[in-house]
Amino acid sequence: MRAHLVQLDIAWEDPEKNFQRVRDLLAGAPVSPGDLIVLPEMFAVGFSLNIEKTARSSAETARFLAVLAKDLGASVQGGLPRRAAGATHGTNHMTAYAPGGTLLCDYAKIHPFSYGREGESFTGGNEIALYDWAAPDGTIRVCPAVCYDLRFPELFRIGMLRGAELFALGANWPDTRQSHWRALLIARAIENQALVLAVNRTGSDPHLNYIGGSIALGPTGEILGELGSEEAVLSVEIDPSSVGAWRDEFPAWKDVRLIRAQTED
Repeated sequence: MRAHLVQLDIAWEDPEKNFQRVRDLLAGAPVSPGDLIVLPEMFAVGFSLNIEKTARSSAETARFLAVLAKDLGASVQGGLPRRAAGATHGTNHMTAYAPGGTLLCDYAKIHPFSYGREGESFTGGNEIALYDWAAPDGTIRVCPAVCYDLRFPELFRIGMLRGAELFALGANWPDTRQSHWRALLIARAIENQALVLAVNRTGSDPHLNYIGGSIALGPTGEILGELGSEEAVLSVEIDPSSVGAWRDEFPAWKDVRLIRAQTED
């Protein structure tokens, strides 16, 4: 199994330009049928709070993801904003499609980034989501997450208890807290004995700078691949048996008590 993390400099509120950039970057990547492609948070518009404008492109972005999955024969996960008819606020989604273009998962970001004023335009979701990444050589249960979610380990722990073997996170994580990005991702992999795929944007928007650092981690926290600040696709081989093998060898996950008790009540 192979995963491809697409790290791009997102053009501000310009879906068509970003759609083309994603396709151009993937054209140079070794994508095969059954692979998984992961795109950043709100990859088509950037981290814009102008939900009045950006939500108008949500259906177009969803179609792009579905068509990309069908065209490449791969599973595709990418972020987009949504706003229900008549609502004043939107929700920040991470959506996944199967190789045939059918919807696998539509997760709404649980934790809006209050420090960055996200809560002024977006409300948080309430449900952890899971989907199966199925490839010719195996199947892995995936739990999607979005940017600021990374700072809340209970989301990942509950996901693990519900069967997640891989966490796939898309972000617009600014350069000022880049050291937190890397440290927290490694922690999420180690503590949940899970694979982690985390794709960040690079470049800049009207408010912040970004330096990428997209990374793939194995279930012991080992680095499978990592990017710098360049626009690029990080392509990594994924061993579908690695999570089960490590959890069997070192079954720390079985000793989870507090969250397990609270989620089973």
